[in-house]
Amino acid sequence: MSEEWRIVRRVLRGADVVLEVLDVRDPLGTRSRRLEEMARRMGKPVIIVLNKSDLVPRSVAEEWVEYFRARGYRAVYISAAKRLGTRMLWRVIRRASSKDVVVVAVTGMPNVGKSTIINVLRGRHGVGTSPIPGFTRHATRLRAATWLRVIDTPGVVPRGDRDELALRGALRPEALDDPVVAASRLVEVVEEEMPGLLEGMYGVPEGDPYVFLEALARRRGLLGRGGVPRVDEAARLVLRDWQSGRMRFYRRPPSADQSSESGSR
Repeated sequence: MSEEWRIVRRVLRGADVVLEVLDVRDPLGTRSRRLEEMARRMGKPVIIVLNKSDLVPRSVAEEWVEYFRARGYRAVYISAAKRLGTRMLWRVIRRASSKDVVVVAVTGMPNVGKSTIINVLRGRHGVGTSPIPGFTRHATRLRAATWLRVIDTPGVVPRGDRDELALRGALRPEALDDPVVAASRLVEVVEEEMPGLLEGMYGVPEGDPYVFLEALARRRGLLGRGGVPRVDEAARLVLRDWQSGRMRFYRRPPSADQSSESGSR
C-alpha cells in the first residue's frame, strides 16, 4: 500500500462521514471502488459529491445523482468553483450523522476539486487550491463550523497506466513522455460520444486521431524544424483543455444493460 493510501485509511478511521468527490463529466472514470470498499468495511457512510456541475447540462448532473442513489449512495451535484449546490451539500452531510460534531473526510482523485469544496465548507479560503493535479499532498484537519470538522486527504491515485491517469485528470499532460497515446484515446472517445465537438472547438475535421492532432498542430502553428508539426504539443493542448474544462465533453450514465460497477481501483 502506498503512503497516500495509508494516510487515507487512517483518515477514514477517524472520520464519521466520507465525501467521495467525483468529476461530474466522467464520474465512473474518477470513481474509486477501492476507496468505497475501504469505507464500507469501516462502516462509514459515503456521500458521492459530483463536482464541476457548471461544465455539464443540469439534466446530466441530475441523471448521475439518480444513478448513484439507485445504487444506495447518498449523492449530490455541486459546482464548488461557482458556489452552486453547496447548501444541499451541507444538508446531506448533516443528515448523514447524528453526532453533535461531525468529522468529514474529503477524498477523491487529484484534480476533482477537493480543496475548493473544503474552502466552500469553511466559508473562506483557508486551503490552497491549484489546477495542477496532485497539489494536496498531506492530510489536514480543519474546523468548518461549530458542528463540522473536515479532513483533507491526498489525492487517491487509482491503478492504471500513465496514459489512463492523464485521461482521468490524475496526471498532468506535461508529465507524459509521449502524450500522443492518451490524447488519441481522448479524441477517439469524444468523436464517438459527442461527434462534432472537436471540430467545432478547434476548426479541424474529425477522423483518425493522429491525423486530427497533426492538423491541429499545423493550425495552431505548433511546428518544429522544417515546418514539421509538433503532434506531441497538440496532444498536450487537447489533454489540458479536457482537464481544465475548456473542452465541454461529458458522459451520461450507462444504460441498464451496461455494467453498473465501473470505477477505478
